[in-house]
Amino acid sequence: MTLIVSAAMPTQPGKISKRTTAVGLAAAVLLSGAGLTLAAPEASAEPSNYRFDFGNGPVEDGYTGVSATHAYSPETRYGFNTPEHMVDVPAKGTGAGSDAVRFLQFGTKSANTFNVDLKEGLYKVTVTLGDTSRASIAAEGVFQEMNLTGNGATASFELPVLDGQLNLLVTEGKVGTAFTLSALEIEKVSRHPEMDPTIWVGGDSTVASYYPLESSVQGGWGQMLPQYVDPEEFDVRNMATGGQIARGFRNDGQLEAILQYIKPGDLFLLEMGINDTAAKNATTEAEFKEIMRDMVRQVAATGATPVLVTPQGRATDFVDGVHTSVNRWYRNSTVALAQEEGVHLVDLNVLASAYFTEIGPEATLALFMAGDTLHPNRAGATELARLVVEDLARQGLPAGSD
Repeated sequence: MTLIVSAAMPTQPGKISKRTTAVGLAAAVLLSGAGLTLAAPEASAEPSNYRFDFGNGPVEDGYTGVSATHAYSPETRYGFNTPEHMVDVPAKGTGAGSDAVRFLQFGTKSANTFNVDLKEGLYKVTVTLGDTSRASIAAEGVFQEMNLTGNGATASFELPVLDGQLNLLVTEGKVGTAFTLSALEIEKVSRHPEMDPTIWVGGDSTVASYYPLESSVQGGWGQMLPQYVDPEEFDVRNMATGGQIARGFRNDGQLEAILQYIKPGDLFLLEMGINDTAAKNATTEAEFKEIMRDMVRQVAATGATPVLVTPQGRATDFVDGVHTSVNRWYRNSTVALAQEEGVHLVDLNVLASAYFTEIGPEATLALFMAGDTLHPNRAGATELARLVVEDLARQGLPAGSD
């Protein structure tokens, strides 16, 4: 089974996907006195794999160049739906990343998409942004990857194509920034439009992904989760974003994306509460609990398994050498909700405190960003991800890698 990968997460060398099947030669075999002759495939056969280089600069070898003016047509099978809302722009990268196109209209429901005709199936899509500070990727009307940061950020995801066409755009991750696309690669994974079993992750900045994925200083435990997840059992899709609250996750598109794809056998890990407690977000504890309950029930109705996760405390939550933060971040309501709804709970708040107590205040502080007692660095996020997966395994939920 194929793990969702990005530039930070290469596939395992020599790994054979469970999807791998023997592929016969698609040609007619004609018997004659001279032997067997293979008829050539039709020249107009619809491709399954593409590599697009966007912008009006030189086209990288092995790529198909696409400028902002290239309108979709059935003859080319690809192009922009509304090219009048696109513009060519330079980019600071190299190769295919040296130029880009900018989306002047955007949003998950926008018709200003780049369209590619594809036969029904499951596809791996790799997106490389141009110059932007933060942007998200949408396809098929929902978010796919959240808040890519930095020029030339790259992410990959898998999705089923059911209607004969992929519709993709770069959309808002931060108000007022440019939303640009430098390169796009599409690879057919299977003719069956079925996603692998998937762990979906929702949360805030302590859970979110940071770029470049393989070398970011800051980290979220959702970003580091694939290190501990058996890729033969689950893909991981991290939909967490910084600053998020339960109401925003439910109402602004992240839960919608998950509900479009989640299925029986999938897990949904949901951690909220840190930002919900902030006065500016005006969410009472009772409101928080009911919003979380609504999300748990919507996911459970799909046949997937919801798992509530409590946030870790601050690095400085030590009293006489013992770390404790059980009364932070609406934790008590999350614990109560898990009991009331009969769903699994990973009490990361308590698990992290036990680990922080074991290693002590100085070592704990070293797991957080410099001058920041809330946000873990890459090492800290890795330890939190480990604690999450170990507790899932303790509860009999299959996720961990041997």
